[in-house]
Amino acid sequence: MAGDRINTALPEGIFSILDTDLYKLTMQCAILKYLPDVNVTYAFTNRTPQMRLSRAASEWLQKQIDKLANIALTSEEFDYLKTTCPYFNETYLQFLRSFRLQPSQQVRASFTPLTDTGSQDDVGDIHLDIGGRWLDTILYEIPLLALTSEAYFKFCDRDWSYNNQEERAYKKGCRLLEHGCIFSEFGSRRRRDYHTHDLVLQGLKRAAADGDTRGWKGKLSGTSNVHFAMKYGIVPVGTVAHEWFMGVASITNDYEHANETALRYWVGCFGEGVLGIALTDTFGTPTFLKAFKRTMPTPANSMADDKRTLIPGAASPPLPPMDGNSSTQPADERSYAQIFQGVRQDSGNPTEFVRIMRDFYQSQGIQEKKTIVFSDSLNIELCVEYMYAAEEAGFAPTFGVGTFLTNDFVHESDGQKSAPLNIVIKLSSANGHPAIKISDNIGKNTGDSETVHKVKETLGYVEKQWAEGDETTRWGKSENEASKANVQEQ
Repeated sequence: MAGDRINTALPEGIFSILDTDLYKLTMQCAILKYLPDVNVTYAFTNRTPQMRLSRAASEWLQKQIDKLANIALTSEEFDYLKTTCPYFNETYLQFLRSFRLQPSQQVRASFTPLTDTGSQDDVGDIHLDIGGRWLDTILYEIPLLALTSEAYFKFCDRDWSYNNQEERAYKKGCRLLEHGCIFSEFGSRRRRDYHTHDLVLQGLKRAAADGDTRGWKGKLSGTSNVHFAMKYGIVPVGTVAHEWFMGVASITNDYEHANETALRYWVGCFGEGVLGIALTDTFGTPTFLKAFKRTMPTPANSMADDKRTLIPGAASPPLPPMDGNSSTQPADERSYAQIFQGVRQDSGNPTEFVRIMRDFYQSQGIQEKKTIVFSDSLNIELCVEYMYAAEEAGFAPTFGVGTFLTNDFVHESDGQKSAPLNIVIKLSSANGHPAIKISDNIGKNTGDSETVHKVKETLGYVEKQWAEGDETTRWGKSENEASKANVQEQ
């Protein structure tokens, strides 16, 4: 029963610094190199506002946030990163070894009940404010989101159990593999809890082993969660998030060149052929592609250009590493589109995105097969649909499947959907300037509305709204929870 699980000895909360997505670490590595003293803030948004936490859930959440001060990189984790992730330089690994979160100084959590009766059952809105140096606060996002989700399903929606979760993940993995999909698990931030995540990885591992035996074309290519990658011997996958582009744009206050600047410093940190999947939609894909086709400065001319893509005050120039971390040495006259192995689609209409990218690469004379990583609210049917569309257009498609794997439950009482929270934490400012995200779907606009409007005007952004992009019901709607919240609100 769902209630029985509350009394078990299963782990709760976060107990590993690596229980996060790989791209948080890669971005922290780049921030350490270039922007170690930038101050930032982050904002929490619940895109499913009818799903509120109780006072008891908020108090549990606060205790878990406080415990984040106790986690640190272990010797085993240090050795794992050094062996498995050669793109992390020694300077960063030593930094991470001594790194500590300081939630008492960097995170402020508050609870505002709809009706304050003093009861532990009072429901209301959670507010999370994060602030400090970018270098010190970038690792909060994934743990705070995972903990908020865990709090909700520990105290508010308890009508569920772990029954068959491993088997469900196994069957999903088998279907993806049998269809020929190459996919990774991307479900850290909105998982139901740690134990669910663990069961999912067990099921996927079993499916991958059976797939190998049966000769299926598909492949489990990795997980974004570094802790589970280490635990289960799976490849940790991920490159960069919107946060990197948002931060660079906010710091420079130059949205016309922000994409190119962010790409330049990324390659400068890791080199060509390393972490080479570019995220296109931070300020809209059309704007990104203008930067993507530009030629990357070479070491010979990198400091002699017009400086439009240099970050004022950066700790070092964006010169690609020459220490062997890069798979290829920088070449002359190559565009970012040539340098990067592919792109990630994370908002808007995926099939339209395939067409846009096909036309773009063709216009640039690029014949090399590129990768498209699809990562926006996927399920099996969508993965198969997008796989066929991408392959027909000449791409190598891969998929980052998240919430569909790590938070797919039904209510035990009636078999109805137990809907996940749709929650996000996004960079909201850097060095005092608003940080925003526009994306390829209006439902994913993030940040100061006035700045969003100004940037859209500056970039000539054409508003888009995808019919299937309703952020309040991305993974289904729990009618029971919506009804409960509405009753209390009245």
